[in-house]
Amino acid sequence: MIWFFHACAPVREFMRWKTFNGTPNFPDQRPYFDSVKKTVVIIADNDGTEIFDLMAPYYLFSATEKANVYVVAGKKAPVIMRKGLFLLPHFSFGEFDSAGINADVIVIPNLSAMDARHQNPMIVDWIKKHYHDSTAILSVCDGALTAAATGIYDGKLLTAHASDYADMRKQYSKPLWVNNLRVTRSGNLYSTAGVSNATDGALAIIDTLFGRQTMLQVSKLIYYKSSPEQTAHKSIPVGFSDKMTIGKKVLLGKNRQIGVLLENGANELELAAVLDTYNRTFPKSLESVTLTDSSVITGYGLTLLPTTSLHKFHPDELHVLQPDKLPSKIQTLVDSSVIVRYDRQQPQYIIDACLNRIRLQYGPKYTKVVKLLLDYN
Repeated sequence: MIWFFHACAPVREFMRWKTFNGTPNFPDQRPYFDSVKKTVVIIADNDGTEIFDLMAPYYLFSATEKANVYVVAGKKAPVIMRKGLFLLPHFSFGEFDSAGINADVIVIPNLSAMDARHQNPMIVDWIKKHYHDSTAILSVCDGALTAAATGIYDGKLLTAHASDYADMRKQYSKPLWVNNLRVTRSGNLYSTAGVSNATDGALAIIDTLFGRQTMLQVSKLIYYKSSPEQTAHKSIPVGFSDKMTIGKKVLLGKNRQIGVLLENGANELELAAVLDTYNRTFPKSLESVTLTDSSVITGYGLTLLPTTSLHKFHPDELHVLQPDKLPSKIQTLVDSSVIVRYDRQQPQYIIDACLNRIRLQYGPKYTKVVKLLLDYN
């Protein structure tokens, strides 16, 4: 029983949402607003928000350099990101309303409420209040639950993660639920399949708002080949045999302690992809780390806090996305053999880079399960 308890630690880790217990020393400053640009608002839930659902669109819309991109939450307090870090929103809902800014695009990631009964009325009402005929909405992955709760998608196309699609359809019958599509569109209402398809959803709206050339330029930055006309997707839910594969790995395989280094100037999409992909390998533990527990500022201005520091956590793997900026002090805290460096010279989409390494570690069968969990088909 003792062995079984410890062997199941990766499953408990996968289900666990970390809580923020620190006292953040964040700068209290209002983000810059350019009235000439479009405004993209990404909803965050302080109690929990899927990391790639939020940070991939944040990076992609920011990279156009044609949009004000803000993260807005119920409270101006750290948002618990699943998986592996904390994020400070630019505005609370009240602050955004007081600023008198109109949202041209609203992005709804997968939030903490995973069924119809527990939807946050503050979030649902805020989306309804800010939606107008000219507003584009992007529902990402299981953000479809919140999108459906608003009623805005009644009679409109809506999709979600392949593994959750059937259950959501039972809870909300009024949207026109579809699967086997990466991105759906009904006028200015968009939705995506699970997690990894956040990239396709954001690029589809960028193509509409800013033109094909801008969309292709942004796609090239992340080495992603996208064609908005090609939306076919294999909606394959995680099945019993896949769960058995996970169980076998968890009970009998090597479950690593994985750390991802947070650094100033980080690429938001790449950082989220590494954390989200490796979370689905069911590691013994997954932490974002810094040298001092301090916050960092990403390339497009997100304020992030780690879950721990390298003084307290001793990883089997330390993933470093900016190896050219690796502090020399880090060598006194971790052995160089545990550092996983991401080669910036290799033109490869970040999720593919992660999956290729996971295939070498755990084999093709387990890699297939990780892809299903990401809905990356």
